[in-house]
Amino acid sequence: MSIKNACWTSVIICTIAAVAAAQAPPPPPPAYPSQQSYPAQQGYPQQPGYPPQGYPQQQQLPPMAPQQLDQLVERIALYPDPLLAQVLTASTYGNEIPDAAGWATQHSYLHGDELSRAIYEDNVQFDPSVMALLPFPGVLDMMARDPEWTQALGGAVLSQRPDVMDAVQRMRLKAMDYGYLQSNAQYRVVNGGPGDVEILPVNPGYVVVPYYNPMVVFAAPRPGFFVGGAITFGPGIYIGAFAPFGWAGPVLGWRAHEIILDHRPWVRTWANRGTYVHSYAYPVPRPVGPRVERHVERRVESRHERH
Repeated sequence: MSIKNACWTSVIICTIAAVAAAQAPPPPPPAYPSQQSYPAQQGYPQQPGYPPQGYPQQQQLPPMAPQQLDQLVERIALYPDPLLAQVLTASTYGNEIPDAAGWATQHSYLHGDELSRAIYEDNVQFDPSVMALLPFPGVLDMMARDPEWTQALGGAVLSQRPDVMDAVQRMRLKAMDYGYLQSNAQYRVVNGGPGDVEILPVNPGYVVVPYYNPMVVFAAPRPGFFVGGAITFGPGIYIGAFAPFGWAGPVLGWRAHEIILDHRPWVRTWANRGTYVHSYAYPVPRPVGPRVERHVERRVESRHERH
């Protein structure tokens, strides 16, 4: 074959290949794994800085042994009864804790009536047991930063509340025996007998948060150790403005293993957790409309006035 004929043959073959390639169907796209569809977030956006909590979807855990429950409640066992009642019930709404903690931290400069008004203005819609902790941003922050603990406590409260309350009593008796838990200017310790140690605010209108190291107050003090300084207290929080947010008479009935909120027994359990709505004597009004931040403007004005 001559060089000229070979060239023409190559041109013809290339032309036929190009036409065939143009008429062929395009190759299928690469197969990527299908994207999982997640439901839209409800309520407030996830606050940065807190790990997400998945408590509502969590499977029910086996019952905890007494020693496990003792370790679970030791960080809150010396809280005054009204505050402890709110922590126990709020822990069962673990999915709301991070957002509530973020809101409380952002508004920690507000107190009393101003904070109560901000809750209304922002149309805050957490469960009342969670909103009851908004005046205590440090408590909510502790719960939000340790979601595993919060979820474990909430599950135990729903599944074995009497055992949880008995564990609190064991830890209180231990702290009393070692001399750490005693009446002082902040709260009264009332020993009603085995299983009935109450911690009550000296002034019912104010609640203080105790701070202590569980490794210290639940162990025998070393010789010469001053037990009186092992528990310190934050400032008293005025709760009179928060009656509509679960602060109308929170009581712990230790002998009957009852939690009383707003003068009514709180009976949420693992079985009815999806449908139970506590009957509050003072229901929280639900403002209509989008959230606003009018109280932030008041903060700016007061700052300018100070300068």
